Amino acid sequence: MSTSGSLESNARRRDDDVHYIYLIPGFFGFANLGRLRYFVHVHDFLVQRCAARGVPVEIHVVKTHPTSSLALRAARLVDTVAASMGDRRGVVHLIGHSTGGLDARLVTTPGVALPTSTDVERQAARIQSVITIATPHFGTPLASALSTRRGQRLLGLLSLGTSYLLRFGHLPMSVLLQVADIFRNSERLGAQRTLLDELSQRLLADFSVARRRAVQRLLVEVVNDQSLLVQVSPESMDVFNATVRDRPAVRYRCILTRARPPGVASTLAAGLDPVAQATHAIYQGIYRLAAATPARREYPLTAHNRRILERAYGSVPRSRANDGIVPTRSQVWGEILQAVQADHLDVIGHFNDPAVQPPHFDWLTTGSGFRRQRFEALWDGVVDSILGNVRAPQRAHRAARSRSPRRTEVRSSAGRGRDRA
Repeated sequence: MSTSGSLESNARRRDDDVHYIYLIPGFFGFANLGRLRYFVHVHDFLVQRCAARGVPVEIHVVKTHPTSSLALRAARLVDTVAASMGDRRGVVHLIGHSTGGLDARLVTTPGVALPTSTDVERQAARIQSVITIATPHFGTPLASALSTRRGQRLLGLLSLGTSYLLRFGHLPMSVLLQVADIFRNSERLGAQRTLLDELSQRLLADFSVARRRAVQRLLVEVVNDQSLLVQVSPESMDVFNATVRDRPAVRYRCILTRARPPGVASTLAAGLDPVAQATHAIYQGIYRLAAATPARREYPLTAHNRRILERAYGSVPRSRANDGIVPTRSQVWGEILQAVQADHLDVIGHFNDPAVQPPHFDWLTTGSGFRRQRFEALWDGVVDSILGNVRAPQRAHRAARSRSPRRTEVRSSAGRGRDRA
C-alpha cells in the first residue's frame, strides 16, 4: 500500500470532519469596525459550545459591504468561503443575520451569476445548511422610508450611533434627545442635513483617530451606496423571491424575532432613566416605520410553521408585528427553527447585561425582556441544529486527553483581542 496514498486519505478524512461556520452580518455593517463587534457574543458562545462537544469547527465572520447590493455582498461571501477553505473538504454552514440571510440564499441559488472570479457553484456545493435570523425575506417598509436622500443620512447616523453604543455602552444624552425628537415627531424625519451631520460629528469626536477614520470610511460607504435599501423593500423582494431558488441539497431554517409593540406599557417599562426613555422614543419611531405593512399583504405559511408561531406567540403575528426593523412574518423562510420575543439585535447578543465579559449593551430600550438565558437557549438550538448528533472523532478525544496546549479543535479566522476606541 502506498504510504503517500494513506496519508492523503487520512488528511481528507480529517478535513471531512471539520464544520465551517460563516457568520454573515446585516446592513448595519459594523463588523468592519474592529474585531467581531457585530458577532462578538455569538462567536464566543459558538467557540465555547463547539469545544465542549469536541467537534472540530472553524468559525469565520464575513466582512461584507454594509449597504451595497445583494449581489456584491453575496460575492464577498463566496470569496470568503473560497479563501478560507481553499482545497480542503468539510461541511459548510451559513448563518445570516438580517440581510445576511439574503446573501446566503443568493449564494446557494443554483446557477447564480455573481460579480466575482470565484467558482460560485463549487463553493455552493459545499454548503449543507442555511440559517437566517430576523431576515427580511419579504422585505421591510423601513427600507422604503430610509431610501430618500435624507433617510440615507439618517441611516448613517443610526449606524454610527449603534457602533458608538456598542463600543462605549451609552450614547451622549444631548445627541439622544435630538435623535429621539426626530423620531418622536414623524414630520421631522426629513430633518435638515446640517443637523444630522452635526450629530454625527459629535459622536465621531469621541473615537480615537484611527477608529474615527475607519468609522468615517464606513459612513461614506453607507451614505454613498444605498443599493441594499432599495432591494429589500417589499416590492423589490417580490422580484427577488420570484428569481432566487433554494438548492435542493441545502436545509433552510429560520429564527424569527418579535419585539414588544411600543405604547404606554412599554414606556412605563423603560422606567425613569432619561437615557432609556430617549432610546425608547427612537424605538417607537422605527417600530412605526417597520409596521407600515398593508394588512392585505400575503406572507405564505405552511401548516407546520403556523403551529410553531401559535405555540411561540399565542397566535400568528399580524402583518404589523416586527422587531423594530423587520416584520416578523417577513422573516419566515424554510422551517422555523425558533420564534422568540426579541428585538432585531437582541438575538446576536446586543441586549443589556454589562456584568458579563465582554459586556452586553442594548441597542435600544425596546422592553423585549431578552436576557442572557434566552440568548444561550437560542444559540444552543442553533448548535444542535448544525451539529445534530455529530460525535467528536477519535482524534478529538485523544486531543482532549492530551496535556499538550498546542492542539485545539475550534479555530477561528478572527483575533481574540479587543480594539481600543
